[in-house]
Amino acid sequence: MPDPAGPPGATRPADAPGFELPLLLLGGFRTLIDQLHDELGRRGHPDVRPAYGFTMQAIGTGGATASELGRRLGVSKQAAGKTVDRLESLGYAERVADAGDGRRKVVRLSPRGIEALMLSAEIFDDLRARWAARLGSRRLRELEADLRAMTEPGGFRLDVSGWFGA
Repeated sequence: MPDPAGPPGATRPADAPGFELPLLLLGGFRTLIDQLHDELGRRGHPDVRPAYGFTMQAIGTGGATASELGRRLGVSKQAAGKTVDRLESLGYAERVADAGDGRRKVVRLSPRGIEALMLSAEIFDDLRARWAARLGSRRLRELEADLRAMTEPGGFRLDVSGWFGA
């Protein structure tokens, strides 16, 4: 039976300093994202970077303009446009005329972009299963419930890169 305090070999100070919590959360996030991208590379998507994944999520199934993407990602319209340029050159996104306003362009995912997101979801399921094997399924469900209780209701924000802007 797994130790409820954490994985085997983990130490937990009785009074850990407050700054350690966000660093541990970021470390767990980074571990998952790095493992995801390693596996995406092995499965035919070596050029996908974390910023591209967030951008593809922000584009979503309905598409978005560069301005909408900028707002969703917490970056400027120009920064969003540069990322879209790269996604377009890699075959993950395309720009099309907006059906409601011919002056605007809408970015939408290409079949390759949709494939990458679907594959990412599959890989995240595999990674979650690894965490469950290491921590125990019950403890992982409890951790997820605890994190849900501590985060804002209403969904996940994709503006990670915007956190680090000037």
